[in-house]
Amino acid sequence: MNEQTFMKLMRVLPKSAVSSAVGLATRLPAPAPVHHWAMRTFAKAYNVDMEEAEHAFEKYPTFAQFFTRALKPGLRPVDAGEKVVVSPVDGRVSQVGYADNGRCLQAKGIEYTVDELLGDSQAAKPFHGGAWTTVYLSPRDYHRIHAPLGGTITGYAYIPGEFWPVNPASVKNKQSLFCVNERLVTYLDTVAGKVAVVKVGATCVSRIKASYEDITTHIGQPGKVHRYGAGIPVEKGGELGRFEMGSTVILCFEPGRVRWDDSMQPEAVVRMGTRIGVIT
Repeated sequence: MNEQTFMKLMRVLPKSAVSSAVGLATRLPAPAPVHHWAMRTFAKAYNVDMEEAEHAFEKYPTFAQFFTRALKPGLRPVDAGEKVVVSPVDGRVSQVGYADNGRCLQAKGIEYTVDELLGDSQAAKPFHGGAWTTVYLSPRDYHRIHAPLGGTITGYAYIPGEFWPVNPASVKNKQSLFCVNERLVTYLDTVAGKVAVVKVGATCVSRIKASYEDITTHIGQPGKVHRYGAGIPVEKGGELGRFEMGSTVILCFEPGRVRWDDSMQPEAVVRMGTRIGVIT
């Protein structure tokens, strides 16, 4: 299927309903052989490395628990360097840069604003001119999201939206894709200043769940940025949430605070806890 045909199909597909149905199916109780067959079939199709998983297939009672599986303890050591920024996820860099005039690059010829992405111009203002990167998580990847720096969680925002795929065809053709889809934003205060960790939903990403609060997208209550009074401490590499099916994470930093490593180029593979940049 070529990209234009794919995009036409996506325009008419009831993406929200499909995503809800898929999510429900992954969480429903079913005979163990059925779940184990689905897990093994998925793992084979997408080349999932089960040697990294905390448990074997038989230990996951539902497909959703398999998909959001933890890794074996110690498998992703977090770079402890005081000025080191680490990747919050396993994935592949889609784009990377600095938000000049508050704008980020989605794909060649397509830009979006930080204001659109965060859904709040006041919340977005500190990130104009700052470093940002977009990391895509494929179906085979580990799907938990972690803090790129230690500090405190100061707030969050659930932004309802659509459920467009975030595959290359959509990224190259759908204007402001990441600003149209559902998002869950976590705000941090760190040694590099303010940080926004944007978790973007997609087709069949039935829910995004936070680890620090009882927040689940697609069923939660949308609203303006919720701010914590004292904040919630989080260490570098501490878990922030998880995708129930895969998607994309976007990091935003304040201007002049973070410089990306030269290795941060489109299509570069990153692993949670490894260095991706440095505090300036």
